Amino acid sequence: MKNTAIIIPARLKAKRLPNKPLAKINNLPMIIHVLNRAKESKVGEVFVATPDYEIAKVVEQNRGKVILTRADHFSGSDRVYEAYMKKLKDNVDLIINLQGDMPNIKADSIVKLEKLMRKNSCDVGTLASHIKNKEEIANPNIVKVQTDKDLKGDDFSKARDFFRIKKDLNLEIIYHHIGIYAFTNNALKKYVKFARSKLEIERNLEQMRAMENNLVVKVGLSNFLPQGVDSEDDLKRVSREMLA
Repeated sequence: MKNTAIIIPARLKAKRLPNKPLAKINNLPMIIHVLNRAKESKVGEVFVATPDYEIAKVVEQNRGKVILTRADHFSGSDRVYEAYMKKLKDNVDLIINLQGDMPNIKADSIVKLEKLMRKNSCDVGTLASHIKNKEEIANPNIVKVQTDKDLKGDDFSKARDFFRIKKDLNLEIIYHHIGIYAFTNNALKKYVKFARSKLEIERNLEQMRAMENNLVVKVGLSNFLPQGVDSEDDLKRVSREMLA
C-alpha cells in the first residue's frame, strides 16, 4: 500500500493573527489558496483539519473536504493525527502536514517532498530554501534548519537542529525552513505519543518533539520560498506578490 494524503491543519485562534485562515488574499480566503495548491500537486487526497465550523463552511463551499477535530491540540501535527485516525487510518502510509498559512506555496514543492519521502528512508521529511541575507538569520520570526551537508538538487540531508535564534553560528549549514512535514504513518503515531518536549515548548517549534525523541528528520531543497503569513504586514506583502 502506497497512498499519500495531505492534511492542512487550520484554526481561528492563532495568537499573532487571529482568524487568519479566513483572511482574504485577492478576494479568496487564505485557507482556500493553500487548499488549491495542495490539490494541484495531485499527490493524494486533500483535507482541512479544523475545530472551527466557520473554516469548515468556507472549505466546503469551495469544494474542499473537511475533518472536524478537537480544539485543544498543542500542535498542527497533533491535529493532523486526529484527522488521520478519523478518516484515513490504514488507507495511507504517508501523511503530509501542510501548514495553512503559506498561500503561495508551489504545487511542485509538495510533489518534490512526496517523491523524496518515497525514495529515501526516514521518519519525517521537510523542505528548506536558501537564506537570502544575514537579516533572515537574525529574524526570530523566521525558522531556520541546520543540516548535515549542503543541499543540492534532489539531496535529502539529515536535519541537525531547528531554531529561530542561535548564537555562535560558525561553519554550520543553515537554511530557511518551510512549514511542510511528511510523516510516515508509523512516525506520526509515534510522534503523538511523545510528551511535548523541552525545546518544542521553549522554541515553539513542533518539529523539536521529533528531533528530541530521535526520529530521523530529513530536509530537501526547494527553489522557491513561500511567504508565511503571521502578521497584517505579511498579509499585505503576500497579497501584492500573488497579484503580480
